[in-house]
Amino acid sequence: MLIILLLLASCGSVPLTGRKQILLVSDAELLTASLTQYEAYMNTATKSTDRTKSTMVERVGKKIAAATEAYLRQNGMEKEIANFQWDFNLIKDESVNAFCMPGGKIVVFEGLLPLVSNEDELAVVIGHEVAHAVAKHSNERMSQEILAQYGASILDMALSTRTAAMQQVGSTVFGLGTQLGVMLPYSRKHEYEADYLGLVFMTIAGYNPNNALTFWQKMSNLSSNDNSSDFLSTHPSDSKRIAEIQKVLPQMEKYKP
Repeated sequence: MLIILLLLASCGSVPLTGRKQILLVSDAELLTASLTQYEAYMNTATKSTDRTKSTMVERVGKKIAAATEAYLRQNGMEKEIANFQWDFNLIKDESVNAFCMPGGKIVVFEGLLPLVSNEDELAVVIGHEVAHAVAKHSNERMSQEILAQYGASILDMALSTRTAAMQQVGSTVFGLGTQLGVMLPYSRKHEYEADYLGLVFMTIAGYNPNNALTFWQKMSNLSSNDNSSDFLSTHPSDSKRIAEIQKVLPQMEKYKP
């Protein structure tokens, strides 16, 4: 009964979709751990020297962050805004990749930009990453890892020492450490959810969500011809992702400014 009560007390829901999720780690703990890993990564990474492209990444990121906060504020979730300290960086790396850390730490690699024809397509990528942060997918994934490692029978132990537990599973959840730059290995459910929320946030920010189709088609062509990309390795198949985006695009009309 205690375990059941703890799980019930740890339930949350994702903005927009309303999907229920188990969040066993407090926002404060997760953000502290995330910031530590993010700072360690940035200390070893090389920022892009292309001022024009770096400025574009930051500009698009800030617009989507502002739109996201506006949505949260207008829908009774203003307290969630305190969980974000937005940071958008372009990193000198030829990997076709991007990743998100809890708290709104977004990194885009230079290798992704040749596939981005305009700011709207970049907004597809950044909106998707922002959505991971807003939906607390890292917390959910970490909570799943805690449950898997400790088992329901000793869940109370896992919760009483969850800071230590976070250290054990953090590298798996954050996707950094020895695999610098590899996107977080979110589940396909999380990926579809981030696609949807990302479309909403980029639309509110004034970007054209239809560009998601052209961007993911280019990603599809790349993955068919080049196995070196990590961007889609743990993600839904290209055809299913594009089909799902086509299905929800009509819903974006109501979010246009």
